[in-house]
Amino acid sequence: MYYDDLETRSADERATALAEALPTQIARAQKLPGYATSLAGIDAASVTDRAALAALPVLRKSALVSAQGAAAPFGGYAARPAHGFAHVFQSPGPIYEPGGAEHDWWRLGRFLNACGIGLGDIVQNCFGYHLTPAGMIFENGARAVGAAVLPAGTGQTELQARAAHDVGVTAYAGTPDYLKLILEKADEMGLELRIARAAVSGGALFPSLRQFYADRGISCRQCYATADLGMVAYESEAMEGMICDEQVIVEIVTPGTGDPVAPGEVGELVVTTLNPDYPLVRFATGDMSAVMEGESPCGRTNLRIKGWMGRADQTTKIKGMFVRPEQVAALVAKHSEIDRARVVASRDGEMDVMTVRIETVAEDPGAYAGTISEVLKLKGIVELVKPGGLPRDGVVIEDTRQYD
Repeated sequence: MYYDDLETRSADERATALAEALPTQIARAQKLPGYATSLAGIDAASVTDRAALAALPVLRKSALVSAQGAAAPFGGYAARPAHGFAHVFQSPGPIYEPGGAEHDWWRLGRFLNACGIGLGDIVQNCFGYHLTPAGMIFENGARAVGAAVLPAGTGQTELQARAAHDVGVTAYAGTPDYLKLILEKADEMGLELRIARAAVSGGALFPSLRQFYADRGISCRQCYATADLGMVAYESEAMEGMICDEQVIVEIVTPGTGDPVAPGEVGELVVTTLNPDYPLVRFATGDMSAVMEGESPCGRTNLRIKGWMGRADQTTKIKGMFVRPEQVAALVAKHSEIDRARVVASRDGEMDVMTVRIETVAEDPGAYAGTISEVLKLKGIVELVKPGGLPRDGVVIEDTRQYD
């Protein structure tokens, strides 16, 4: 049932392993140019537990972006040069991430195993393979558990439904809402599908959507993973919170300070990865979560979190893609007649919807569709409002979706 023995370790075994792995990782990071200032003077051998780790500086994505601008592509934070990795990815920002092809390099195999996916399965991987790493992250995980992969990517739903039927796909990987479109398209085409399991990420899995899949005999579980860190936490059959991965140390801190909050309180998710190739130390994700007390009833003993609980800043994930305030600013800067803009994330049924409200004297919404796709990396509804029509409340990305 378990991926390996690490999942059921005792608290003492975990503490001993952490005391061995953490100093090694800190020492490894200190050798990298990116940490020349932030970790200077730190005695790596003394960083043997969570308390000592919490005294180190937080690394924010903005600092990573700045460092990459000065020393492309990885800003001095990777242990190998770009040509030493199997892949180099670009995420919105832009920000660049390395990728390895070694066994379970991204550690998604642990999650897929918890989903019941393995030998004999064919996974329809509907994460993008173009520039961003999600497609390859799940591909690497599927290989780790011995499953075959249909590298479907995004879009072309009719072809996706046909392929799922013809190939005999048994499992889905992708954003939570896209599987629903494939199922409905298959119904429309009179195709019977064999999908029984779904491994999802990149967006909110609303209870109503999970129930929709359950009613069709599909077990749907989610994980929390990022392009920078790989997998951070995942659901098991217990469906009680998310269990942290065995190769990361998760902290919940007060946003903007890096100080750990009291157990159970909501705060910003800060992660230290034990990946020797890309040793991110106290990396601030910008996502909010909280620790859950106790252990999972499934028998896995690692720390649990409540999952994604919103953003510490205005950055919002829509249709599996982050939309950041600086992207909205870039949109405004490309058109002199735009005074300001506001992105609104909402839902239509089980689907994410992005509406871009633009304050301008212009009258043709279609004139901005191309720029929106180019800058925000998503298509959306365009609404034009007269000058002065948007609130002066400092909000540029508004999320009206309900997550309970």
